[in-house]
Amino acid sequence: MSQIIIEAGRAEKNYWRDLWRYRELFQVLAWRDISVRYKQTVIGVAWALIRPFLTMVVFTIIFGKVAKLPSEGTAPYALLVFAGMLPWTFFSTALAEASNSLIGNANLISKVYFPRLIVPTATVVVALVDFLISFTVLAAMMVWYQFVPGWQILLLPAFILLAFLASLGPGLWITALNVKYRDFRYIIPFLVQFGLYVSPVGFSSSVISEKWRLLYSLNPMVGVIDGFRWCLLRGESAIYWPGFYMSLGVTVFFLWLGIRQFRKMEKTFADLI
Repeated sequence: MSQIIIEAGRAEKNYWRDLWRYRELFQVLAWRDISVRYKQTVIGVAWALIRPFLTMVVFTIIFGKVAKLPSEGTAPYALLVFAGMLPWTFFSTALAEASNSLIGNANLISKVYFPRLIVPTATVVVALVDFLISFTVLAAMMVWYQFVPGWQILLLPAFILLAFLASLGPGLWITALNVKYRDFRYIIPFLVQFGLYVSPVGFSSSVISEKWRLLYSLNPMVGVIDGFRWCLLRGESAIYWPGFYMSLGVTVFFLWLGIRQFRKMEKTFADLI
């Protein structure tokens, strides 16, 4: 006969262990979100292909043809842009999906106990699937331009993980605030749109003056995008290491802040929702 142990603070004490115990719930939620997005639909897959591709075309014309900004090494400008679009699209999609995840699972949160951290983390998997679909476009472009990546591409998974962490930290913070202050759902699209233009997506971060480049790297996506380009453009797009370490530090800070704020507000989610 199984025993039910009632102990004050038990859930808090075993929180991180419960994340592993509820791993099947994580898989169920992630698979559900993927199924809703792609099952019996064409626009879901098509949108993951069309959105970054059209943005790449616009940025290539504006920055490459009109502004005549330089590419990196021998890489065509379109590849430079798309290599920056991949991590940015992953980041923006993950941020948008995670920010509304608790509101979208209000019935589950108000009835059943489980570590709430599972919910926004599971939604980031949808952004990862979008990323993998968009990556096929990059592969096709490399074939078209006959551009073969170098050994650096073997380190791409490390930068994908970095992009995951860079999106998870702010995502946890914003989704916690969105439960209490519903106006945040209007702010997020503006932040994503603004971030697209202040991040080095349509241009190389090397065009930023050396005087301001370290300050510019306070944007955590700068280091992520530079890392992606270094991996995909066979090392011809050099990483500005002081800026990369700065971006890495900001990513770690926002991850800590996001988890801290999320855990601080987690006990009130069921009441507020």
